[in-house]
Amino acid sequence: MFAEKKEMCDNGSVTKNNVKDPNFGTKLVHAGHNPAEWTYNDVVPPITMSTIFNSRSPGVIEGFEYTRCGNPIRSVLEKCLIALDHAEYALVYSSGMAAISSMVNLLAPGDHMLCSSDVYGGTYRLLNKMAKHAGILFDFVDFSDTATIVKSIRSNTKLVWFESLSNPLMIVLDVQKVSEVIHRTRADIIVAVDNSFVTPYFQRPLDLGVDVIMYSLSKYMNGHSDIIMGALVTNNKDLYDKLYVFQYTSGNVPSSFDCYMVNRGLKTLHVRMEQHMKNATAVAGYLESHPKVLRVNYMGLPSHRQREIIEKQFTGHNGIVSFYINGGIEVSTKLLESLKLFCITCSLGCYESLAALPCKMTHASLTDEERQSTGIHDNLIRLSIGLEYYQDLIDDLEQAIQASGAKDKC
Repeated sequence: MFAEKKEMCDNGSVTKNNVKDPNFGTKLVHAGHNPAEWTYNDVVPPITMSTIFNSRSPGVIEGFEYTRCGNPIRSVLEKCLIALDHAEYALVYSSGMAAISSMVNLLAPGDHMLCSSDVYGGTYRLLNKMAKHAGILFDFVDFSDTATIVKSIRSNTKLVWFESLSNPLMIVLDVQKVSEVIHRTRADIIVAVDNSFVTPYFQRPLDLGVDVIMYSLSKYMNGHSDIIMGALVTNNKDLYDKLYVFQYTSGNVPSSFDCYMVNRGLKTLHVRMEQHMKNATAVAGYLESHPKVLRVNYMGLPSHRQREIIEKQFTGHNGIVSFYINGGIEVSTKLLESLKLFCITCSLGCYESLAALPCKMTHASLTDEERQSTGIHDNLIRLSIGLEYYQDLIDDLEQAIQASGAKDKC
């Protein structure tokens, strides 16, 4: 059903990386959904809670055998993810970290991994606490400089990991250029990108040359703060086959109910992302002009330093804004404590607005020196702008900034 539509897109708009897929909303609603496949022609794909499936004969598997190896509702979700990213294969996991762990597990002791320096704190912790113990080597480098990337590639480098939009500084990387440089240097290196902050609605990294996309489905893709899940999407069959064996062997699989919930959340992704973008643009503009705010990081602002890349490779902007308030840890803490509409929490990408202090929350596992070197200072605040009326959010931020004791910048 969608093969023809994908071909139509590929012959036109998809060759331009900053043009939305015109079929995106249709794919969200229909990809993987075929009522004729269910016993009762359910319009909404049913949750298959059974862990086991009957066979006609010993060793004859027709469709599904055991839920750890596959499940009907999980298959529905994976088919939808495949359609959204113009991909061939997808695997969903019990969490985003389980998906990242599966990629790291492709490496053997002595293999080397290259990772962008401004990376999610959980990824950093996984490498420092677990990968290192397993004998996997890694380096964190500045991915905005492709010359540095090339110099950092070793003969034993097997995996390159970075984020399309960094957390929490909103640094935009040239996904296409990074992929080209690495593959030109060594074709066998796997290039993987975490696209959780952007979603396939605003960027499709496989079209830009990466080998694997990781999503924390807990964030925008589900969008409702009620499910923990992750996914890997790829066009590489050999890689998919390895990951699938690792997955059913280790058991890093989500429950049927969780798959059902993410599948349901996906149906409104395109509508939600447009509203997140509208609200975040208004909030970022307000903060940028505020006398007590030193700097704002938001990909939708004309002042963003990677504006050219954004206009070339993205079809829109997400709802994540970070900013430096004029003050120290006491001011930033007081600001968050004074918020009334924003919840103080480490997550993001959901319908409600959230606020975090990265130095104490998402990036607390980094040393003081590591946080300072990457720009995660005590006065950096990250906001995940939800679907509320934007003026209510601005009013809440204004009263909290005034209550924080922040001073006007000189």
